[in-house]
Amino acid sequence: MLRLEPPGSGPRDVWVHGVTKLNDVAGLAERIEPEVKSLGYDLVRVAMIGGTSDPTLQVMAERPDTRQLDLSDCETISRRLSEWIDANDPIEGSYRLEVSSPGIDRPLTRLKDFADWAGHEARIGFAEPRDGRKQFSGTLEGVDGEMIRLTDKSGAAHSLPFSDISSAKLLLTDKLINATAPLSTDGADQIQMQEEEL
Repeated sequence: MLRLEPPGSGPRDVWVHGVTKLNDVAGLAERIEPEVKSLGYDLVRVAMIGGTSDPTLQVMAERPDTRQLDLSDCETISRRLSEWIDANDPIEGSYRLEVSSPGIDRPLTRLKDFADWAGHEARIGFAEPRDGRKQFSGTLEGVDGEMIRLTDKSGAAHSLPFSDISSAKLLLTDKLINATAPLSTDGADQIQMQEEEL
């Protein structure tokens, strides 16, 4: 996965003694979102990755108009969140802050993502089986209320409840690559290739 990290950001040890535990990622996302939105970006996902050996607070965001970020966007968000973290001490222990774009085969985390990316292929996972399956792949057909519509490769149509989805992401296809061509290649030499944490 491509991760954009502002020059000089590197690993950042933050020693804080706040009340929010690392496993309360949803609560942390709610607190981070207003900071990201105040800069004109949309928050896509907040996750703790890297396990205990390399705990990393990963913040994915995007410009509403382009669904992308460039290096200067990452720097802007990283600066604001670093200041907010220093002022609010939301997490206990040492960790890195990583600000990144969602990437091409992006996670789908909001109901609107499934509508925005209709016509593209996705993989949707559930913690509990639905119709004997925990995973569905196919073409997104949009949303109907709180239900995600998807057509699989056999042509079967599925209506999947958004509230039960445990994970979802776009699948890399030529159509998706063409739809997400980079706005600029400036700073491409500073992009780090890292394996996605699952």
